[in-house]
Amino acid sequence: MNTYKLTLLALLAALAVVGRSVFAFLPNVQPVTSLIIICGLLLGPIAAVILAVLTTFLSNMLLGMGIWTVWQVVSWGIIGIISGWLGKFPGKTPIYGIVIFAVFSGYLYGFMISLTTYSIAGKFWPYYLASLPFDTYHAIGNAVFIILLYPIISHFFKRYAHNRFRLQNTN
Repeated sequence: MNTYKLTLLALLAALAVVGRSVFAFLPNVQPVTSLIIICGLLLGPIAAVILAVLTTFLSNMLLGMGIWTVWQVVSWGIIGIISGWLGKFPGKTPIYGIVIFAVFSGYLYGFMISLTTYSIAGKFWPYYLASLPFDTYHAIGNAVFIILLYPIISHFFKRYAHNRFRLQNTN
């Protein structure tokens, strides 16, 4: 991983941490999942997992650490791996497909976080069913953030890929 890619990851992590802090007043509406999906699609699964770890630990330093931190890393890491895998397919994934995956990821994230309660209290279904409205907020927020952020970030990342390819061919 080169310095430029690490810089992009640091910028995405900063954007995710600030976005998570700014939207803390809205339950489960945050740009983190969408940024991890975008990172996985454009930079690959390893970069998305690194972004998941960075974002979780940095934002939880502001918002509070706990047992859920581990589950957040696992949940966002799995979402990053899946999105990185989707980004490996030849051809361009249509935006509506990415939005559908972002909505699915909101519910997947909520399901995995609900496993935290099961591992501690032994009660899964009551907690999971009570969290479904919040998972829905997360899913809708993911869709909105993908629609807003994906065109902008993909434009700049395409410029990065083009410039990197051009620099490699001149050496």
